[in-house]
Amino acid sequence: MVKNVKSILLKYISIIALLLICIIIALISPRFLTVSNILNVLTQVSVNAILAVGMSFVILTGGIDLSVGSILAITGAVVATFAKGGGNILPGIIAAILIGAAIGLLNGLLVSKGRVQAFIVTLATMTIFRGVTYVYTDGNPISGLGDNLTFIGSNSIFGIPIPIFFIAIVLIIAWYALNQTRFGRYVYALGGNEDSARLSGINTDKIKTLVYVISGVTAAISGIIVTSRIGSASPNAGTGFELDAIAAVVLGGTSLAGGEGKVTGTIIGALIIAVLNNGLNLMNVSPFYQSIVKGAVILLAVLLDKKEK
Repeated sequence: MVKNVKSILLKYISIIALLLICIIIALISPRFLTVSNILNVLTQVSVNAILAVGMSFVILTGGIDLSVGSILAITGAVVATFAKGGGNILPGIIAAILIGAAIGLLNGLLVSKGRVQAFIVTLATMTIFRGVTYVYTDGNPISGLGDNLTFIGSNSIFGIPIPIFFIAIVLIIAWYALNQTRFGRYVYALGGNEDSARLSGINTDKIKTLVYVISGVTAAISGIIVTSRIGSASPNAGTGFELDAIAAVVLGGTSLAGGEGKVTGTIIGALIIAVLNNGLNLMNVSPFYQSIVKGAVILLAVLLDKKEK
């Protein structure tokens, strides 16, 4: 009986943690439960949630992608170029997504065909494409964007901010891919045991490459949202975002060893980070202490993950 209760608690630990954090913050700061603040939290979480969904695919295979922040920056700068002065944003959005996919493809090929560790590959591409962004923007923000792009980040449909719809669409597609397709089964198999997956006839190199392409595409979508919300594209955009994305995946219960986890859990992990940030801001906690609290929560999640194994 005790073991069953323990297993249930460990299975739903991320949901329980999110509810407890919400209750504590609501008791301390009643403003937390207002509709406007909840919508604000969901809007703020959109970028990290979408980044983390793409990161989930990579981590489920036992890999890591440190380049997502730099992909976000370069794709945001590209879409901003097209949107400058009210230009047509559709070609910019297409170009941004293609660039994100191309960088993801490069990462995937270097990992799968080049046999280089994912950490090293994506650390290198993170640095390279951050530099490319600085060169492309000449180190200056791209501003003066038209309403056709800022509309995405600053407007609502039926009272719901547009970035929230992006989260829902990405989540549905990712959930379906992982749970209802052969590709999803191969992702889990690869993360569970790569040698067994290869011996069973799975093209592990192809799956490994595709998950990095997915990560690049979600990073590009996040770049479009960030640019539309801020109304400009900074070469510094996305700095450190890869760490928040990895944290969201881990907090959501996905094992860093691969093969185990759910994309719905990743969204919950992203919400935990967003709720913590929002709650600490409402309580006027210093940003320095906020970093300590967030780091402690992430460390606790990793320890629980190890204990569960």
